[in-house]
Amino acid sequence: MSQQLPDVQATSPDVSVGLNRVGVTGVEKLVKIDRGEKRPIVLMAEFEVYVDLPKWRKGIDMSRNMEVVDEMLEEATAEPAYRVEGLCGDVAERLLDKHDYTSRAEVRMEAEYVIREETPATHRPTQATADIIASATATEEGTREEIGCEVVGMTVCPCSQGMSEARARETLDQLGVEGEVIEEFLEEVPQPGHSQRGHATLTVETDGSPDVELHDLIDIARESMSARIYNFAKRPDEDHMTYQSHADAKFVEDCVRAQAEGVVDRLELADDAVVRMEQSNDESIHQHNAHAERVATAGQLRAELSDD
Repeated sequence: MSQQLPDVQATSPDVSVGLNRVGVTGVEKLVKIDRGEKRPIVLMAEFEVYVDLPKWRKGIDMSRNMEVVDEMLEEATAEPAYRVEGLCGDVAERLLDKHDYTSRAEVRMEAEYVIREETPATHRPTQATADIIASATATEEGTREEIGCEVVGMTVCPCSQGMSEARARETLDQLGVEGEVIEEFLEEVPQPGHSQRGHATLTVETDGSPDVELHDLIDIARESMSARIYNFAKRPDEDHMTYQSHADAKFVEDCVRAQAEGVVDRLELADDAVVRMEQSNDESIHQHNAHAERVATAGQLRAELSDD
């Protein structure tokens, strides 16, 4: 006769301190995104799943909890999902129901998303990638869901470009070029500046599922930098990207503000929708990187931009 093992996880801990997040990370699952009559898009997604733990309980039954999480994710991902943030919300709500000792459940998902497009000058077919970010937090008050992306682009430093422009103006003047011609030339031919690979992150969080399309968020994030970049490029495409980026030089701060402007101009969000905007640049002439971010409600962004 087998002996029943005690439930150690349900006992009191040696130190009675509650924990905000206990769970599992790195859980990989296939996720299908429904596209109506078209074939669903299949993503290899990685999940993080957490619940909070009261101070009187030692643990969350990690092995059994992982079994529950796996079953929930299997059920939730068995059929194509219309929105990945809704899938996260479904799992978070199930977790809350399953754990009678917890008051908060969180689910986060990331996956690489492939976009088919054309190169900017030669119009050759190519692909771009974006990292999808989706999450949900379920409590007794309801479920909040988040959807967004992280994309890569190119930026050019306006400060170093300004120094190059000053050098060009002085050199042309010494060569006897008329001042009016110098200014026309500099207006038509952007001067060099040191460039960076930029990483833009844009997410929207609301009660329930955000009323926003993922592709719109991706476009806003990509357009917020000096220029889009492409996985494939012929020489005319490289020239196009180089010119575009130098014609629209931006500081890391400018990129976040461009995201804010894009959100207000292109999205019809409720005033209380929370928008998270980040920009990180891999500096080319420094050993450090540059970073800027803003978290605000859509209503706050509208109010600030209406003052301009």
